[in-house]
Amino acid sequence: MLKPGVLNRRIVGEVISRLERKGLKLIGLKLVSISSELAEQHYAEHKGKPFYGQLVEYITSGPVVAMVWQGDDCVTLIRKLTGATNPAEAAPGTIRGDFCCRIQHNIIHASDSDENAGREIALFFRPEELIDWAE
Repeated sequence: MLKPGVLNRRIVGEVISRLERKGLKLIGLKLVSISSELAEQHYAEHKGKPFYGQLVEYITSGPVVAMVWQGDDCVTLIRKLTGATNPAEAAPGTIRGDFCCRIQHNIIHASDSDENAGREIALFFRPEELIDWAE
């Protein structure tokens, strides 16, 4: 998911291009305004943590680009391309390393497991909105 800062900075295409150049296949894409209720569901695992309120506030502050990608070891690859959550620790060449400077305004969300990816995809997409096209 590309968070509001990506849209504000007009770098949606740049970030998507990096994922495409890696060879991943985009099968779902939509622009979404996230309600507080949906944000709370999305970040349920962080409820009670000190940064939870900031997560919900930021992701609801503007539109996001929800995406579903496919590929071998997709979750692992996207996590590596995304970089460390803390932009100060994100390596140059990663999405966060190149485009993010504040952890509170982290510009991209990447699922951390296949199970969480499935749960998160179901929050934003109906099955018929995912198109597994032939390469």
